[in-house]
Order: sequence, then C-alpha cells, then structure tokens
Amino acid sequence: MDSARRQRLMDAGLDVPAALERFMNNETLLEKFLAKFPADPNHDRLAAAIAAGDQEGALTAAHTMKGVCGNLSMTALFDLLTRQVAAFRAGDWDGAVAMMPELDRLYDGLCTAIAK
Repeated sequence: MDSARRQRLMDAGLDVPAALERFMNNETLLEKFLAKFPADPNHDRLAAAIAAGDQEGALTAAHTMKGVCGNLSMTALFDLLTRQVAAFRAGDWDGAVAMMPELDRLYDGLCTAIAK
C-alpha cells in the first residue's frame, strides 16, 4: 500500500495501522477484505429497513454493519454505528434515523477511498 492510498483511507476514517495489525501486517489480505466492503449488503439493508419503518431490521443491519466496520478498523463509521445501535435499542427511532445522513457520508467516503 503506497503512502497516498494509506492517507486516503485514513482521511476516510480507516485506522490503517490498527487494521494492518488486525490482519497480521498482511497488506494483501487487508486489501482483499477492503475490496469486499462496498459489496456488503448491510448499508442497503439498513436504508431499506428505515424506509420501511422496520425497527428490528434496521437494528440488525446497523449492528451487523458495525461489526464489519469494527473488524476493518473503520473507526469513524464504527463509532457512529455504535451510537445508532444504542439509539435503536433505547427505542429512539427518530434519533437513530437522524444519524443516516452522516452515516451515508462516511460510508460513501470509505467506498470511494477503497475504490481509488
């Protein structure tokens, strides 16, 4: 991974040193998993569940996405999803839904950085 790519990923909210440590400093393996992230269906599931008013589906998708982001050291998105999952669990539907614009922004930024 060259320094420009590393910086783009870090600017998008990925803790590259932590991710590499998690992947035993195997950049190839990390890149393989990062490449799969945009195809993960949970962001779309979360948006669809919210649009349908499906609170259980939204919680499940947000929780699953949070785990994926945690495993990939996507700290900014992980932190936001942690707050969103807590809001869903506390019954604060409106508060959880209000986080979606920021969540979408972070998600899109990560997908763009991964694609470059």
